[in-house]
Amino acid sequence: MKRLFFIVAFSAVSLMAVAQKVHVNTFLGISNYQGDMQQSRFTFSQARLAGGLGVSYELTEQLLLRSSFTIGKITADDKLNNRNLKRNLNFTSKISEINLMGEYYFRNLYQYSVSPYIFGGIAVYHFNPFTKDSLGTKYFLKPLSTEGQGFVAGVNNYKLTQFALPFGAGLKFALSNNVRVGFEIGIRKTFTDYLDDVSTNYVDQNTLLANRGAKAVELAFRSGELKNGAAYPAGGAQRGGANAKDWYYFSGLNLSFRIAPGDGESKMGKSHKGGHSKMGCPTRVY
Repeated sequence: MKRLFFIVAFSAVSLMAVAQKVHVNTFLGISNYQGDMQQSRFTFSQARLAGGLGVSYELTEQLLLRSSFTIGKITADDKLNNRNLKRNLNFTSKISEINLMGEYYFRNLYQYSVSPYIFGGIAVYHFNPFTKDSLGTKYFLKPLSTEGQGFVAGVNNYKLTQFALPFGAGLKFALSNNVRVGFEIGIRKTFTDYLDDVSTNYVDQNTLLANRGAKAVELAFRSGELKNGAAYPAGGAQRGGANAKDWYYFSGLNLSFRIAPGDGESKMGKSHKGGHSKMGCPTRVY
């Protein structure tokens, strides 16, 4: 019984020590995209709501390992840009991402009230662009092969689940040793040009009609919906810019809570010039 008691006690102490290094993170902000229908990196007019949940583990007091699951939406419309107005395309896509990143704070938030930080790592995300026709019916764009994917030589189908490289920076405030809030901008470098289903050239209209039907032709070039629309371009005419890959972004507020609350002292037992009070509140802000 004594041995069992010591084993249980040791396990409880070990778990508590680990739990003091674990933070639960919540994210609320906006998602955005840059690609063939949106050249600007950030636009509030086409931004959409995003949210996420994750955990962080303190490797040191300034270096954390972080993982999260985030959901957002990206959208763009040629009508809202000064380029390609005759093309008249638009798209929307949900973005679901799970990531693993390192997060480095330039100041120890157990000593200071505020610190800038940077982060970076790897992510797996899923997207699926869709649009609505002139009658409001929703169509997913990948099955329509609007640029001849899958039936034109050299034009391959794109995958809806891919890898990305997330990185970014932020500013975080320590409300106490256990609660932190901050603002961050997170950029995702992708390896696809098809977040918006636009990349290379127009496929011949008759070839697209024969392989994917009239709806594919209708949604590959939507100038016919405009008052002074243009004729469908010749096969091989430029539709997008394949040399530049698409990007997406998550920006907003990040709120974190330490699982096992600690006191106002550094867990590493170091002597600090500033630090937090016994209530866990910062005593110095610079």
